[in-house]
Amino acid sequence: MKFAKYHGLGNDYLVIRPQDVGPEWTLDQPSARHLCDRHYGLGSDGILLGPLDSNTCDFGLRIFNSDGSEAEKSGNGLRIFARFLWDQGVVDERPFSVETAGGEVSCEVAKDGREVRVEMGRVCFDSEAIPVVGERREVLRETLEVDGESLTFCGASLGNPHCVVLFNAPRSKDAYRFGPLIETDPRFPGRINVQLMEVVDRNNIRIEIWERGSGYTLASGSSSTASAAVARRLGLCDSAITVHMPGGNLELQFDDDFRATLIGPVVRVGSGEADLEMFEAPLVG
Repeated sequence: MKFAKYHGLGNDYLVIRPQDVGPEWTLDQPSARHLCDRHYGLGSDGILLGPLDSNTCDFGLRIFNSDGSEAEKSGNGLRIFARFLWDQGVVDERPFSVETAGGEVSCEVAKDGREVRVEMGRVCFDSEAIPVVGERREVLRETLEVDGESLTFCGASLGNPHCVVLFNAPRSKDAYRFGPLIETDPRFPGRINVQLMEVVDRNNIRIEIWERGSGYTLASGSSSTASAAVARRLGLCDSAITVHMPGGNLELQFDDDFRATLIGPVVRVGSGEADLEMFEAPLVG
């Protein structure tokens, strides 16, 4: 199996073309988890399988988390996929569309592939879309009791689910403490991505991220989009927002209907060929 590896602000993905998955391979949840393992496999935060055929878009894409589960949408993953298509000579500077399990998006590559602009779609706060249990409502400024603390959170969806917690000076240890507990809280029946968000000023926020299916993450495009949208919806930020994360910064822009445009860098790490021998040793844990 041939692969390419890229990262977006430290959030790394393996990109695998369907034609490079030989008959001896099966890219399913166990094999994806093994490939992503940083000790027994190639190591990554996820896998991008594409380009796939699509009836509605220029390209189709499947996204795997590091635990082997599938993600509906990933801002960093989409930027990396766009850069991969650019490197393969499949796309140029013109916008193109990608179908994901979380909806259709439009991508545009700039700066010789080093920067990608993604139209992420509309962010909504509806409890049924996220989903969050209870009567239908916008999930804004609700209370969640976690590990003896009372936390204020908002829910958001852009095709995948997010819980944005209003938090003062979040640090990585806070994400490790609260993230896995919130991810699996029963009020989120599909599990959920978690962001601890501090609003710095009208145009800047800081977040720490716990990704559903991947754990602690240095940067995330969809998490940035959801967090910035919540800050905008609460009236705490304007329409142009810089999201600061441990891995670096992303730029978000919103229209009046909360349709989001994400702009950020992509770095090519390298490429290679995976060997079946890695599966001979079982994963531990």
